[in-house]
Amino acid sequence: MPPRKLDFAMNRAGDARSGSVMNFRTTVSSGSLRRNSAVLPSVLTFAVIVASGGLLLMIEKGMLNSMETPPPRGYGKRSDYLRQARHQDVATDTEFQILQEIRNRTIKTMCGQKNMPHSLWSLSPFQRKILLQHILVNDEHRFLYCYVPKVACSNWKRVLKVLSGALENVKVNIKMDHRSDLLFLSSLKPEEIRYRLKHYFKFMFVREPMERLLSAYKNKFGEIEAYQKKYGAEIIRRYRKGHAKDTSVTGDDVTFTEFVRYLLDEDVERMNEHWMPIYNLCQPCAVSYDFIGSYEQLESDAEFVLKRIGAPPHVHFPERQTWYKPVTTETLHYYLCSLPQKLLRELLPKYILDFSLFTYPLPNTTTEYCRH
Repeated sequence: MPPRKLDFAMNRAGDARSGSVMNFRTTVSSGSLRRNSAVLPSVLTFAVIVASGGLLLMIEKGMLNSMETPPPRGYGKRSDYLRQARHQDVATDTEFQILQEIRNRTIKTMCGQKNMPHSLWSLSPFQRKILLQHILVNDEHRFLYCYVPKVACSNWKRVLKVLSGALENVKVNIKMDHRSDLLFLSSLKPEEIRYRLKHYFKFMFVREPMERLLSAYKNKFGEIEAYQKKYGAEIIRRYRKGHAKDTSVTGDDVTFTEFVRYLLDEDVERMNEHWMPIYNLCQPCAVSYDFIGSYEQLESDAEFVLKRIGAPPHVHFPERQTWYKPVTTETLHYYLCSLPQKLLRELLPKYILDFSLFTYPLPNTTTEYCRH
C-alpha cells in the first residue's frame, strides 16, 4: 500500500500506516526533558507493555491498577491558536508533544501487527458494514465523521444538519432524528467510498471506555423504555435468580452487575452500538483518521475540527443541555468498586483496544483505592 498524504503537513511515519500515525519532529532541550521526566516512566512503561502484547497478562495480574497515562488529545498537530486557547506554556507544550509521540508509536505498533486490518477492504463484510454505517459524510466541506454513541454524537449530528441546511442552527429545540437528513458512507458506491476515504478530512471522538459504558447503562436502562423492554427484561430473566420465566418483568431495574454479566456473554461485534467498543465501531487501524478528539477535551477539540473543516463562523458546537447528567469521577468509582472484581477483570479485555489505542488508564479498583 503506498503511503498516504497527511494533513497538517506532518512527517510520514515511514510505513503503510503513516496516514494514521503522525510523527512530531521537535527539538527538545535536555532541560525540558528533565522538567518533564516525571511523567515519562509510567507512560513509557504503558507503551512498552502494549507493544510487547503483554497488556492482558498485566490486567490478570492486577499490575496496571496504579499506572497513569495522559488523556487523549487527538493525533493531529494542533495549530497555534488551539494551544493558546488552552493556555499552554512552552513546558506544557513540550510535554504534550513527548506524550503524543509515545501515543503515536503505540498506535503504529498495534495497528502494524499482521492480524490487524490495514484498510477498509481488509475488514470482514460484517465489520465493514458496521463501520460504513457509522461514518457520516459532508461533501460540501469534504469531511467524514465516525460517530460513537455516548461521545457527543447527537450534538455532532446537529452540527452536520446545520452545515447541510437541514437545521437553522444547533440550538433548535427538536428531538434528534439520528437517520434523516444525514448522508452515511454506507449509502455510497465502492468507488465513491474510496475517493472520500482518500481525499476527505476524517475524524472521530473517543471517551474513557468504562465511563462511556456507565453512561449508556444509566441512560438506556434508567430513562429509555424501549431499551428497558428490549434489553432490560431479557437481562433480568437471564441473570436474576428466580426470574427466568417471569413475564411481568419490565426491565427498568437492571443492576450494573447484571448489565456487565450480559456484556460478558455478548460478542463485541454483535453488541448494540451504545456499548460496542469504539474500536469496532470506527476501526482506527483500517481507516486513517486525521484527528481523534476526546470527550474530556470536547469544547476545544470540537472548535479545532470546526475550524479545520471550514465551518461558517456562526456554527458552533452545541452547549450541553441543562438536563444532561454527566458521569462524574466519583460515580464511576462507586459503580466500578461495587462490581465483583472477577467480573471487571473479565470485562476489561473486551474493551482493551479502546484503552490501549486511545491511551486511557485502566481503572484502579484495588481494595485500598476502593476503600476511599
